[in-house]
Amino acid sequence: QVQLVESGGGLVQAGGSLRLSCAASGLIFGNYGMGWFRQAPGKEREFVAAITWNGGTTYYADSVKGRFTISRDNARNTVYLQMNNLKPEDTAVYSCARSVRGGIVPKYHSDNWEYTDWGQGTQVTVSS
Repeated sequence: QVQLVESGGGLVQAGGSLRLSCAASGLIFGNYGMGWFRQAPGKEREFVAAITWNGGTTYYADSVKGRFTISRDNARNTVYLQMNNLKPEDTAVYSCARSVRGGIVPKYHSDNWEYTDWGQGTQVTVSS
């Protein structure tokens, strides 16, 4: 049974930083691309970042490019999201998920249906 558990969320002032972690179990972690998504109250879930199985390619939403960095440690079965220069509009529940296919199809990298086994999420709140 695949399980993804996020941690690292919290309350931070605008301009601050947080590092989210997503620990995976029940799968051969290094075989899968991983993605981070977020969902704010009253809004649909949106893509944040994704990384291929070996970390060789990363993808970012335009809204976070230059501020967020996704990385992974396959030895630890963990994917990270370093978030710098946080803004109030980054407030959301952040969830990780694994790619359905194993690899990440570049033109579908931001699509929800390309991912599965969603974690419960971790709350990030940025105050102004």
